[in-house]
Amino acid sequence: MSTSISFFLDKLPARLEHAAVKYNLSLAQREPIALNELVGKEFKLEFTGRLQCIDCKKIVKKFYAPGLCYVCMMSSALNSECIINPELCEAHLGKGKVPEWEEKYHNQPHIVYLANSGGLKVGVTRVDQIPTRWIDQGADEAIILAWTPYRQLAGQIEVVLKNQLSDKTNWRAMLKNVKDLSVNLKAEKNRYASWLVDQNQEFEHYIAEDDTVHVLNYPATILSQPIQSVKLEKQARLDGILTGIKGQYLILNEKTVINIRSHAGYEVNVNL
Repeated sequence: MSTSISFFLDKLPARLEHAAVKYNLSLAQREPIALNELVGKEFKLEFTGRLQCIDCKKIVKKFYAPGLCYVCMMSSALNSECIINPELCEAHLGKGKVPEWEEKYHNQPHIVYLANSGGLKVGVTRVDQIPTRWIDQGADEAIILAWTPYRQLAGQIEVVLKNQLSDKTNWRAMLKNVKDLSVNLKAEKNRYASWLVDQNQEFEHYIAEDDTVHVLNYPATILSQPIQSVKLEKQARLDGILTGIKGQYLILNEKTVINIRSHAGYEVNVNL
């Protein structure tokens, strides 16, 4: 017997249990659904046409930034420039779009990490977002390169490393679910840590001693080619077998994918 549920999408919550990534589907006013248990089963999702701002929760006709109405695009901390460009963060100076929010989330210990996510990349995240950030990016492995007391400094280190490394995830390569075996994260950390210190001796104080390689395994299948990425504005209904989950993507029929996080604020009906 199928069950139909209507709710507004948000990012997929996930946790790591003994290297296995466990996903939930968040439902307002209800217990979350354990998505891993639905892999291999029929899954239907349909966009109702309604949008809700992820910050102020008002029903709106369109978004002006991902998940945000016009007012929140202009005023919300969720649209702060330093979220995308951490090197611009001024939280440690008591400044920012919403200083109280910046103090709580950005004037906190951050890491610079290397990840094998469809290839080697560099990234920045708050310490208490480990391993959530790695899961969201579909990383198969990750290692901490540097540990900093606040966001801007981590961003400055990342900017230097971007002369050598990408800070973007190749989502198509990531979704193939085939780990790039040519990437040795410990060796890459040693190489880039040495290179980084050569560029700026001050960075040596922040290089992490911990060389643990964190492994993440997803309930995902190898995708058929070509991959079809769905946007709900253009294709309001998805119907098929849920064959995998990786990063923030649901995979249907081994070839059709939808990025749930990029559809935050969209109301959908889901048949389970």
